[in-house]
Amino acid sequence: MGNALALDIGGTKIAAAIVAEDGTLSERQQIATPHGDAAGLAGALEKLITPWRNRVDLIAAASTGIISQGRLTALNPANLGGLAGFPLQDCIRAVADLPNVVLNDGQAAAWAEYQAVQETCDNALFVTVSTGVGGGIIWNRKLLTGRNGLAGHIGHTAFDPQGGLCGCGRRGCVESVASGTAIGHAMMENARPLGAEQVFERARAGNSKAQRVIGRSAAAVASMLADMHISLDLDVVMMGGSVGLAEGYREKVAHALNQLPAIYRVALLPAHHRQDSGLIGAALWARATL
Repeated sequence: MGNALALDIGGTKIAAAIVAEDGTLSERQQIATPHGDAAGLAGALEKLITPWRNRVDLIAAASTGIISQGRLTALNPANLGGLAGFPLQDCIRAVADLPNVVLNDGQAAAWAEYQAVQETCDNALFVTVSTGVGGGIIWNRKLLTGRNGLAGHIGHTAFDPQGGLCGCGRRGCVESVASGTAIGHAMMENARPLGAEQVFERARAGNSKAQRVIGRSAAAVASMLADMHISLDLDVVMMGGSVGLAEGYREKVAHALNQLPAIYRVALLPAHHRQDSGLIGAALWARATL
């Protein structure tokens, strides 16, 4: 089917790249995700797509949030400017009249990461810990998307029912404790939250509060993975995202898992494609479904 233009729309950035038929990625670029209204996102997509629309044969977009019938709705409005029913597929088609596929970014990343383990694996989970916490589920070698696009939104399982209010409207979700956003808000400076990267820097420098914040994030993710393993009998979990791939974080999650009874433990691998899982997975899924 020729080259694909892949887009990965996250809460912090929108990445774009050309993905060849063999999965090779090139000409990668990214811009900050606009927040506040649908017009801002539409303008950003037009800016990214226009230079390439005559150079590719299809467009594949992965996005945070719920993707249902080509429309995007932010499950946690804080992560994506409160979008509800944004016509993502139609917006792309208006810029470039090419075949296009849209799906959730965790689902796309799961599909990409599964290709690296599929020979020995039937049931797998991809988890991303980044601006938010999301995931994708491979069950009996098939990607679960769900009738309403909800499959894989594992960050909105409960960690602390008495905890703070999550952006989705529920109390104590894993995302409200473990995400990069939550990590930053737990470390305020001059009445402003730090960035997650700053918190990690302070933890490495010996700041005990930063270490506790990151430790609680890892414990929440480990609890979530234990729940998913006991529910789905997983063969493996693959971890990505800016927090998930931060130095030492996966090891903290693995350590927390290993403190649980053996039946809750599951192999935990770093994402093979690192930050590009969503881009590659969107392109691979488009080729598998168009």
